[in-house]
Amino acid sequence: MSASHHESRFFKWLVRHWICTFLLMGLGFVTFGAASVNLVTQFSANINFLLEHGWIAVEEDGLLQLVQLLGTTYVAVAFYLLFKTCEH
Repeated sequence: MSASHHESRFFKWLVRHWICTFLLMGLGFVTFGAASVNLVTQFSANINFLLEHGWIAVEEDGLLQLVQLLGTTYVAVAFYLLFKTCEH
């Protein structure tokens, strides 16, 4: 089976519309960068806050912030995948 049988509709659309591909690639790159710029620092600070202050940190929305950071991580991954798809 050739590689073309495994290509998605989206991939085929990207190949036909190279200007849109270029714009989506830029959007993916910038959004990935913006979403991931401080994630390591924020994760570290959040985990330390939760470990150091325990239940008080949870009451102060430390756990909610951790969930939000995880959400930001997956948004960053999604835009990275968009960038890589456009790259191919």
